[in-house]
Amino acid sequence: MPTGCSIRALWILNSHDAVVFSRRFPVVEKQWRAACKSENERNGGSVDSTALQYLPSDSELASSFAERKKREGSVRGFGIRVSQSAEGSDSWVDDPVTRHVISIYINKEETRENYPLWPLILHMKSQFCILVLPLVELGHLDSYKEICKRSDCGNAVGGVDGSLSALLLDLPSVTGAFMVAHAIGEIISGDMAEPEVIVNASPSMGGLLDSLTGSIGISSRAKPVAAPVASSTPSNTSVGAISSDAMKIGSRPLDKDALRTYISSSMPFGTPLDLNASNIFTIKLNGFSSADLPPADVKQPAWKPYLYKGKQKILFTIHETVAAALYDRDEIPDSISVSGQVNCRAELEGLPDVSLPLTGLNSSRIESLSFHPSAQVPEQGADKQSVMFSPPLGNFVLMRYQGSCGLGPPIKGFYQLSMVSEDEGAFLFKLSLMEGYKAPLTMEFCTLTMPFPRRRVIAVDGTPSVGTISNTEHSVEWKILVSGRGLVGKSIEATFPGTVKFAPWQSQRFLFRKSFFRSTAEEDSDVDTEPTNNMVNVEEYLMAKMTKDLPPVDLEEPFCWQAYNYAKVSFRIAGASLSGISIDPKSVSIYPSVKAPVEFSIQVTAGDYILWNTLGKCPSVAMPK
Repeated sequence: MPTGCSIRALWILNSHDAVVFSRRFPVVEKQWRAACKSENERNGGSVDSTALQYLPSDSELASSFAERKKREGSVRGFGIRVSQSAEGSDSWVDDPVTRHVISIYINKEETRENYPLWPLILHMKSQFCILVLPLVELGHLDSYKEICKRSDCGNAVGGVDGSLSALLLDLPSVTGAFMVAHAIGEIISGDMAEPEVIVNASPSMGGLLDSLTGSIGISSRAKPVAAPVASSTPSNTSVGAISSDAMKIGSRPLDKDALRTYISSSMPFGTPLDLNASNIFTIKLNGFSSADLPPADVKQPAWKPYLYKGKQKILFTIHETVAAALYDRDEIPDSISVSGQVNCRAELEGLPDVSLPLTGLNSSRIESLSFHPSAQVPEQGADKQSVMFSPPLGNFVLMRYQGSCGLGPPIKGFYQLSMVSEDEGAFLFKLSLMEGYKAPLTMEFCTLTMPFPRRRVIAVDGTPSVGTISNTEHSVEWKILVSGRGLVGKSIEATFPGTVKFAPWQSQRFLFRKSFFRSTAEEDSDVDTEPTNNMVNVEEYLMAKMTKDLPPVDLEEPFCWQAYNYAKVSFRIAGASLSGISIDPKSVSIYPSVKAPVEFSIQVTAGDYILWNTLGKCPSVAMPK
């Protein structure tokens, strides 16, 4: 956790803006009030008295949150300054970050005072809104008040001294509060999946079975081994049952007992220590035993409450996601990026330290790195990064990174589509797969999808040079490579000319939100749309501003302007990373030394891999020279 992160209070609101759960931390609140009083004495009583106000009640917070929602147009707010933005409001700051770090003004009826509560971290999960108020210095709150009064704040001066971005960079507690909000969101939604670690099947049966299992990864979850259970728990309780029960606790809809247990254990007195939900619930179910204590001279970290016992091994998986925007236009350069993470599971007895060199960290490819809190980074070279860590239980993310694709795009080419009539379009794909890629890089499957969310597809005509085609009501799918017929050590060309026929248009009226557009616009669609409410959504407003004469954007497919402007590719590549990062299992060392096999695997998948229609309109970002 970031140093100095403490939480004053947190609230969970439902879709009706009612507080369904709240927790205040008196120890942290006492620190806040003591700091305010000390600052007030130091400045001769000039500190704003509203800073000394007590935390709002649940009803006061709910009322103020609903007022902000009404004022800002939606739960998240505008994020930019608009005509109805009032001085002092979040939208007045004119910075999109105010959709995630918000402020609300509390109205105290007994004192008739109106004071701000900031910074409030807003996280939305399922049907709930989670608000977390971290402890900051009084000077930071005063700086935010000044920013809210300025006429020149926002993106025009973003990143410079005095801007909201610069202020938030000085607040590590905001980062910690985001982590708390996301962890609580996972608890109340039951979405507590661990990072995936791929286990390569070892040959045991021989023949055809080994050839099949050796070519795939078996998805495996870590099974933390708990300390021997207390006498009140049956001694033959299995680890799998423990883990399963722990997950069930978090999956109940807003289980307040589970939330209280998690909060009191993960952040005692308001200071976050260990936000790993599996650890917390396993501790609750099993407690601790004196039968398996660490050596007296070794301090057991909070992220490893139990010691592992069993066959020892270490598993590493590099999982990369490739995002691309391919335009096939001279005036717009193609864009491709790689985001990745090194997942780990260390089944090691005791409390050992593990060190390994990460190779391939060429500065021209890797742009940013972040590590697990247990990791230390003592050595860094031009193409090498040494990492030492004390592994926690279960699967965890050792490192995250962002970079470029050193081998170029795995799929390149172009997509063209033009409407030859109102209800028929002619298209052409010409693609090159794995050009310049050599073994052991293997493309295991590749599928291309043309979405038509606002048109109903009734027929597709055309024969691709490779693969098969199919269609649903609102999309056309081209399976270029199917699982089991991967592409290894060679490239192929794939073309697909054809036509797509749609159901006839049905004209309908679409009412733009009056607060922005004050007029109606014609929208032709053969898809029934749900009636819109009078809440303004900032994404829709921004898209409408950018596209001007284009039809309104379908928010479920935000890139799908005019309903036929792009195709999306999905694929999986194994054998090596595209960023160049790698781990040599033979270079992994463990202290104290033990014999533990090290397994290493790599998996690359497509993220938003987009082929833009070269004959249509498309968004692009001006790149710095």
